[in-house]
Amino acid sequence: ILAGTLARLDREAPHYKKDGYNDFNTFYMQAASGTKGGSSGSPVVDCQGRAVALNAGSKSSSASAFFLPLERVVRALNLIRDCWDAFGIKSESVYIPRGTLQMTFQHKGFEETRRLGLRNETEQMVRLVSPAGETGMLVVDSVVPEGPAHKHLEPGDVLVHINGEVVTQFLAMETLLDDSVGKEVNLQIERGGVPLTVKLEVEDLHSITPNHFLEVSGAVIHPLSYQQARNFRFKCGLVYVAEAGYMLSRASVPRHSIIKKFAGEDIENLDDLIAVISKLSRGARVPLEYVKYTDRYRNKSVLVTIDQHGWYAPPQLYTRNDATGLWNAKLAIPLESPFVVSHRAGHMDANLNSVSPLTESSPMDLKCQHESENTADGCVKMQTDEEIAVDGSHSGEDSIIEKKRRRVDEEIAAEGTISSFGDLDDIKDGALRHPSSVEGSDLARTISSNASLAEQVIEPALVMFEVHVPPICMLDGVHSQHFFGTGVIIYHSDCLGLVAVDRNTVAVSISDIMLSFAAYPIEIPAEVVFLHPVHNFALVAYDPSALGAGASVIRAAKLLPEPALRRGDSVYLVGLSRSLQATSRKSTITNPCTAVNIGSADCPRYRAINMEVIELDTDFGSSFSGILTDEQGRVQALWASFSTQLKYGCSSSEDHQFVRGIPIYAISQVLEKIISGTPGPFRLINGIRRPMPLVRLLEVELYPTLLSKARSYGLSDNWVQ
Repeated sequence: ILAGTLARLDREAPHYKKDGYNDFNTFYMQAASGTKGGSSGSPVVDCQGRAVALNAGSKSSSASAFFLPLERVVRALNLIRDCWDAFGIKSESVYIPRGTLQMTFQHKGFEETRRLGLRNETEQMVRLVSPAGETGMLVVDSVVPEGPAHKHLEPGDVLVHINGEVVTQFLAMETLLDDSVGKEVNLQIERGGVPLTVKLEVEDLHSITPNHFLEVSGAVIHPLSYQQARNFRFKCGLVYVAEAGYMLSRASVPRHSIIKKFAGEDIENLDDLIAVISKLSRGARVPLEYVKYTDRYRNKSVLVTIDQHGWYAPPQLYTRNDATGLWNAKLAIPLESPFVVSHRAGHMDANLNSVSPLTESSPMDLKCQHESENTADGCVKMQTDEEIAVDGSHSGEDSIIEKKRRRVDEEIAAEGTISSFGDLDDIKDGALRHPSSVEGSDLARTISSNASLAEQVIEPALVMFEVHVPPICMLDGVHSQHFFGTGVIIYHSDCLGLVAVDRNTVAVSISDIMLSFAAYPIEIPAEVVFLHPVHNFALVAYDPSALGAGASVIRAAKLLPEPALRRGDSVYLVGLSRSLQATSRKSTITNPCTAVNIGSADCPRYRAINMEVIELDTDFGSSFSGILTDEQGRVQALWASFSTQLKYGCSSSEDHQFVRGIPIYAISQVLEKIISGTPGPFRLINGIRRPMPLVRLLEVELYPTLLSKARSYGLSDNWVQ
């Protein structure tokens, strides 16, 4: 029990936060009682034990505490009692009338109202009829846009009468408004010394307090409440993002945003948003336009990807049931809508993955491209110049491409440089197999004399990853929800594309992956098909048919698993910048077989073990990943990012990453098993059931040690020798 003396009975309501709940249009009491957090809601009693206020807040920098008066609490209590007495039983819900004009008043002293233009005769009249000790009047502080008082009242207006009654206190004003819900009231004000009378309709406060919300992909969206409309200076009822969830946060839509447009359609209310969502299929990518209250005059546009893998249930609409106190949920969109239909189809595909007798792919269908000298074997058939000249069905865009190709040929002949499309055999032969390969490429970069031969050869096989992990799928100790990284295409045919990437970019299989290609301006989804349990690489599949014309430009890299890299060998480290520009750096192998030693993290999660990696003589930074190639652009290793956790002292630790090379033979062995159809568990990839290789493990963790220490473990002399 804390003692205190009431210092003020007319303190303004405390301001808690700019984007959350705040009380207003009421006086608070203040006392130096020294209450702390957690005591909110406790009673404030007088010396006779009677509750006179509710402990509501405090100031951490002082001993001040703020108490809410109980007059309106008593009114609500009496209304509930009267309802119970009238029905003879405790009814499930009681309506408490509450009126509002959607504006905020402040109590200002007479010296301030005089500066606002209050006339002397008005002040004298107010002092005469008001209770003794009255020190000021109510002044308009803010008006919610498009509310009842919008365009009628302005900040600085001094309130004099409501329905002919002088009102200088919040309690009297609130009583009049609560008793006039749905009716009109006459307000007499003074604006700069000019008397004005306005007639306003009192709105039901319950009507602008949301009683329903939409939940879609983890996001919570509802009509903008009066509280937030007052904070943000927006009108009530706009479509407000209370929680961004997965779908919106993936597109960088923050909390407290107001959705203005979605999929090209204006969004005025929640029903508009639901109608647009019901027309969209899972996996669709549509623009969304939103505005933030902190930057209210600038609309921002982002691309939103509709949850394509069914991580979340179809959109649910929750409505508050005042009779039961519960929120009733129902499907927000029709069962026949594309969103729900595509959701069902996705689950059917998942079931077919394990039980459906679909046509299985034969090893011949998946002939390994990287072992073939003819690069067209695993790719879409490429047209020659003669075929293009004969076929008259090409569009004007193709003719532009043809002109670009000729210009590139001329510049290559003049400067002696190599184009980035086509493998080394094409380059040596001086032939460009497909003129449309120039499409979507930056010509200046393509023919730049600064680019190394390895960079230009390997560029059509480079891919930029953007990986998002849904919050509900943060399994196996995944340390982040968003990853970037560079991968390399190791297989590309008409029906299947495979990309190798490190497991610090693709950490878990349940994630949304988008691929951007260096050789062609397109972004397509992909899925994880293989995660090595102990070695730091993953294989990701994409659908080549989604590339359109880019399918013939993009090609798989040539892998060079043998001979193994040795100390002193020269290699080219090739990677991608965020702008999808290939960058190469020449380096030398310093250690081709360094053992990885990554300690356990605080939370159990994946870490690379039992593998030997490659070190270079130059440190290119911990964030630059890519591949290691020879001078001819053949891939010898994946320059991969490794995740670890550094511990500081006994309690603190932080995530850390470093990069090392993974010899390509480890990846090519898995690729060969996939291509040859080695027996294993089947997985549905691009509509075809394909076997995935089994990986045998010893279930032990090995680490290197010196022979001298191994002898102490009991290693015999013969083994030491």
